[in-house]
Amino acid sequence: MPAAPAKSAAPANAGATEQPPKKKPKKLLLIIIALLVVVGGGAGAAFWFLKPSHPPAAKPLAPPQYIALDPAFVVNLADDGGAKYLQADVQLQTRDADTAAAIALHTPIIRNRLLLLFGQQTSTELTGRNGKESLQAQALAEVKKTLKAQHAANQVDALLFTSIVIQ
Repeated sequence: MPAAPAKSAAPANAGATEQPPKKKPKKLLLIIIALLVVVGGGAGAAFWFLKPSHPPAAKPLAPPQYIALDPAFVVNLADDGGAKYLQADVQLQTRDADTAAAIALHTPIIRNRLLLLFGQQTSTELTGRNGKESLQAQALAEVKKTLKAQHAANQVDALLFTSIVIQ
């Protein structure tokens, strides 16, 4: 009998060893991404819900300072046909210490500008409340403009007539 060919114990492609596909790194990567999404979402939600719902409170205002422009202003009004006078006591209000110092320093210039402004008025312009309030607004603007021209702080909040007489 002829000899039968010997069967080899090794399979035909014995040189190549089969390895299962690498799925562990993909699973690990997906788990890490999912954890990052969950942690990021939690951090975003915490930031959203824990942030203050209103802006921080503004710094409280300093107490007002009133600076009297003494002595009282006395000017001839610009009326025709007779001498008419205006006498006014004026005070300036500010909450800024630098502005208060600037007003004290530049009082002569401020008084000069206000005297010129008051002397341009007529008694008929000043008879009603509207006329006095208009003069008050013009005078406040003049004070601010004067301080600005002197390169000084000009945070003047109000100009107040504490007494006003027209004759």
